[in-house]
Amino acid sequence: MTEPKELTETETAPAVPFPATRTCPYHPPTAYRSLREGPPLSRVTLFDGRTVWAVTGHARARALLTDARLSTDRENPDFPITSARFKALTFRRTALLGVDDPEHNAQRRMLIPSFTLKRTAALRPRIQETVDRLVDAMVARGPGAELVGDFALPVPSMVICALLGVPYEDHDFFEGESRRLLRGPTTHDVTAARDAINDYLRELIGRKRAEPGEGLLDELIAQRLETGGTDVEELVALAAILLVAGHETTANMISLGTFTLLRHPDRLAELRADPALVGEVVEELMRFLSIADGMLRVATAPIEVDGTVIRPGDGVVFPTSVINRDATVYADPDALDWHRPTRHHLAFGFGIHQCLGQNLARAEMEIALGTLFERLPGLRLAADPDAIPFKPGDTIQGMLELPVTW
Repeated sequence: MTEPKELTETETAPAVPFPATRTCPYHPPTAYRSLREGPPLSRVTLFDGRTVWAVTGHARARALLTDARLSTDRENPDFPITSARFKALTFRRTALLGVDDPEHNAQRRMLIPSFTLKRTAALRPRIQETVDRLVDAMVARGPGAELVGDFALPVPSMVICALLGVPYEDHDFFEGESRRLLRGPTTHDVTAARDAINDYLRELIGRKRAEPGEGLLDELIAQRLETGGTDVEELVALAAILLVAGHETTANMISLGTFTLLRHPDRLAELRADPALVGEVVEELMRFLSIADGMLRVATAPIEVDGTVIRPGDGVVFPTSVINRDATVYADPDALDWHRPTRHHLAFGFGIHQCLGQNLARAEMEIALGTLFERLPGLRLAADPDAIPFKPGDTIQGMLELPVTW
């Protein structure tokens, strides 16, 4: 029996940078070509020269994302850091995303009732009203719009505000601070944005304790905070994750999804001819786009993978844009094809940290994209596609702006 080996830095000769910026906003970075063509476990290099493991095989990723020996604990000094500006945030406790069980399970259980399929179905009429109102406003001002600011961002912002009970009149503040938190450009920007969001939420929780309203925050205050089941700081941390993640990811999916469909006119014509396909379209877009391109973990114990050992303290990254293009799972993976089975993609992660809000995200994308292309049958890009700016590789993928007309 062959003993598993521990590869040295010399033996692995890491060369692939992680994260890398895409050449095309809806395809994996060209720098990842060797990852796609290589074994399901290889090495990549982070911004600071550190080498970590990259899991690129679909089956291997699903197995490791359920392995308790891989931790999301951001306070672990060996946790991988993907950019200089995130250093200040990495070694701080982060609700849900940055804690392991049993703490993670306790936090998740507090929130699950608000994100069930039944609760999401009840929100669909409100989401539809929001989308219709935004399209009405674009039509009244148009033809012509900047779709990120006029539509893609306001849809999930309005929805998450309504869900949490956050006053929508404050959306400019938290949208701006969310941009600073995720894109910097400096460490100071990131930490200042985090502090500003947390201060805002502490003040909002204080107001809600004095004058309760409607929303998930109000429910958590009554059911958990006032009964001693949680404290203000944990509630602030949970609310911050939901507020930022709840609008930023879906906004990027709406904008990049629209751009992608407009760049695939034959596929778009099929959707326009049969709007009932929108559920399958959204599912394939999530696989195809993989906007949250790089889940991060740190090993807490040895893990043998195909004869190689991941050692305690090793960083592990999961580039989803590569995993979701695994040719052993998806035939012709670089084609946009919603007739394939795609429900097992990893766009929402996998295992205990799989996205809590995935039902809500699907509903928002289905309603937003379905309504947009139904109401604006002549929708098209209003600029050279190659000149439209999109986001760099070290943040959630999406369009920085999207000029359209109809």
